Amino acid sequence: MKIISDRGNFQSIKLLIAAKTSCIDVKFTVVKPNELIVPYLTEHKLPILEVKPDKYLFSVNAAVRLLLTSTGIESNSMEIDEWLEWESSQLLPCVLSVLFGMVELNTKNGKHPESVLQPILNHLNLYLHNRKYIVGDKLSSADVAIFGTVYPLMMALLLKDFSNITSWSQRLLTTSSFQDAVFLVTNNEGPSCFKVTKALTEEEIDAAFKSWKTGDSHSTRLKDRNHPILPKEGERNLLIASALPYVNNVPHLGNIIGCVLSADVFSRYCRQRNYNCVYICGTDEYGTATENKAMEEGLTPQQVCDKYNKLHTQIYDWFNISFDYFGRTTTKEQTKIVQDIFWKVYNEGYVMRDSVDQLHCEKCQRFLADRFVNGICPMCSYDDARGDQCDRCGKLINAVELIHPKCKTCKSTPTVKSTEHLFLDLPKLEPQLRNHLDKVFESGIWTHNAKVITNSWIRDGLKPRCITRDLKWGIPVPLEGYTDKVFYVWFDAPIGYISITANYTQDWQQWWKNPQNVELYNFLGKDNVPFHSVIFPCTLLGANDNFTLVHHMVATEYLNYEDTKFSKSRGTGVFGNNAKDTGIPADIFRFYLLFVRPESQDTAFSWDDFLLKNNSELLNNLGNFVNRGLAFVSSSFGGVIQEIHLTENDIQTVALINRELQTYINNMENTRLRDSIRNILNISRLGNQMMQSNKPWVLVKGTAEEIARAGSVVSLAANICCLLSVLLHPYMPTTSDTIRYQLNIRTDDMVIHQHFISTLKPGHEIGKPSPLFQKIEVSTIADLKEKYKGKQSAEKVTQPKTDKSIAMTVGISEASDSEIVSLTDEATKQGDVVRVLKSQKAEKSKIDVEVAKLIDLKKRLSLAQGIDPTTANKKKGKKK
Repeated sequence: MKIISDRGNFQSIKLLIAAKTSCIDVKFTVVKPNELIVPYLTEHKLPILEVKPDKYLFSVNAAVRLLLTSTGIESNSMEIDEWLEWESSQLLPCVLSVLFGMVELNTKNGKHPESVLQPILNHLNLYLHNRKYIVGDKLSSADVAIFGTVYPLMMALLLKDFSNITSWSQRLLTTSSFQDAVFLVTNNEGPSCFKVTKALTEEEIDAAFKSWKTGDSHSTRLKDRNHPILPKEGERNLLIASALPYVNNVPHLGNIIGCVLSADVFSRYCRQRNYNCVYICGTDEYGTATENKAMEEGLTPQQVCDKYNKLHTQIYDWFNISFDYFGRTTTKEQTKIVQDIFWKVYNEGYVMRDSVDQLHCEKCQRFLADRFVNGICPMCSYDDARGDQCDRCGKLINAVELIHPKCKTCKSTPTVKSTEHLFLDLPKLEPQLRNHLDKVFESGIWTHNAKVITNSWIRDGLKPRCITRDLKWGIPVPLEGYTDKVFYVWFDAPIGYISITANYTQDWQQWWKNPQNVELYNFLGKDNVPFHSVIFPCTLLGANDNFTLVHHMVATEYLNYEDTKFSKSRGTGVFGNNAKDTGIPADIFRFYLLFVRPESQDTAFSWDDFLLKNNSELLNNLGNFVNRGLAFVSSSFGGVIQEIHLTENDIQTVALINRELQTYINNMENTRLRDSIRNILNISRLGNQMMQSNKPWVLVKGTAEEIARAGSVVSLAANICCLLSVLLHPYMPTTSDTIRYQLNIRTDDMVIHQHFISTLKPGHEIGKPSPLFQKIEVSTIADLKEKYKGKQSAEKVTQPKTDKSIAMTVGISEASDSEIVSLTDEATKQGDVVRVLKSQKAEKSKIDVEVAKLIDLKKRLSLAQGIDPTTANKKKGKKK
């Protein structure tokens, strides 16, 4: 048999996969695009399968079906045939319209061609939830056909919001038949070779040429940063804060990408743009969790904080997180500032007094926080349920509802007593908060989930929030009658941003009481949103002391581990201190975590994908280009940059790079960090394509004119490497520095300019080139997967979530807020399911089932927020 195709025809991927999967010896022949192969055809038709001499099969899907069924790999199946029909009649036409539409962005109806594809991908994405293959439990023609059609979209970023399709595609790509087929068709360039680029305009070409020639004459240098950094009049002053990690445990990769790493990338970018910025963070050290950890380890709370603060610091140092200051909340400044803000809020009339029922241990002579009591779950009868949640059924519990509760310290039976607490009067502060949010929603950068979660809190009106606890480990409440209590950790923890800044500089008020000149960025996970968007701003507004309030909120979704959750107790997943033990450089972990950063929906860390991204994107694309270009300058031109004479094709390459640079900057300004890393890889691909089309290794053996051309090509390549070093620095700082050393350029050359300019001039001597990355072997990944898989009983994240909202805890539960976030997220996703079904005009019975689920989720969300009047406790003094 023979597969006949033109170069870069993505439909030929299907035929090659089927042939290689079936182990059929098939010859792959590449012909010219318009070459007529079949004499009796009046129109060009490729690819085709020549079954026998002069016997052709023109339907690609039919050919795939033939190859797989002829060897017994699959049998006739109506379900497979239905999917093949769907692919050819619905999916493929839309993909083709999008690929060709990238040239002409406006369709007849004025819609971007991507919108045509959206409902088709939604349908496929929903279907692939919890599925390894399209049909049954093994590979079929349906997988091959659909993969071959969606593969070109991977580089166009059209699959970034469809996690199930992405996971399914990446899983298939780990098999040799898929890898070999893609390699052969794309010439190892990956999906980018299918991308139909929007035609360059004359304005783009002229601007690129002008900036290349004159950019260096007015380019700026990277400014020195002298600490302490303070706001400057007339400059853009950015205060960047990542969520304070709890000190009582080791952060896992999901924690790291969710706050400190994302903020680090953005802060590094801001420095390279010469913005006046400061990046602060620290460990959150007070509260029940720390006190409980101290009991477990037989240490004092302070000893636990000292131990884990050191561990956190070591982990972030290894990941090369460039804080301007990393502090902690157990400081004198924290106590002073928290109590000062409390008095201001109290004196302004925004603090209420009320009582709640709580378990009290007579033997220990104290009220028991939720985590200090266990008993029998009132829902599933599990005999070791915690006072806040049952580990077996997953439901949240009000501690006073436990059957046969026991004090975890002395094992005696506690009694229910009423205790007085202080509450932040959120309803009274709500008008001021709404006014602030209206402004920053309009002018600031808020991720979609941050807006949705915030709006869900204030939609039906805010409720008073308890800000005190019956604990010993915390900041003492200075009000008479409450001095035996401490402040609730979520009242004092955000104030830690202020106190940490105060430990950084005595002039901290220039950052925190300067809202007119300072922009506050919060980087955090979605479960922390309401505390930063509602409670903390209300606290500062209540203080009425001209505090700087959040202007930008960048929240991630959750990063899972393979097909389950990170779990320290079960040994599942890679935690911060494990990453170093793998022997894989920190930059590789940074790159991959940012490549799969959960920006719009949950994503997963996958070892197979980790290997694929390292070996393809880093080693074969980026590393190959940089090493090949610089090695050629070194070996053929003595390491000296030559005169660069731009041809028409060179100018187009410069213009395309300029376009990627502009998109990179736009993405970074809008904190789309995952997208910007694609721009870097695209620039590298453009460099590889330039080298490949000019073949300087051939030119250098020719005439003097050809040798000069070779020098021009590789010197342009070296300048592209210089740009890559600059743009790569926020993501992979060590790799960026390595390229910089090899180029022999100064640190102040690392500024990110608005245009691609010529940095390396003729006569500049580069350093010694060397490979940037190493191949990761399959055996290494297999060992790591085994090492970090944890216990087999680990809970799968794909299991349906249990109803946790009906038993929401009252008054002082620390878990209820994250559950509200989770339910809000579920309701949003279920709403998408309903909309997709309606747009596809599905059967009414199917739509009704999904609508019922949505209604149920909304009811549960209302209950969780204490809105449903039938669940409210009408007794005075009780809080829901």
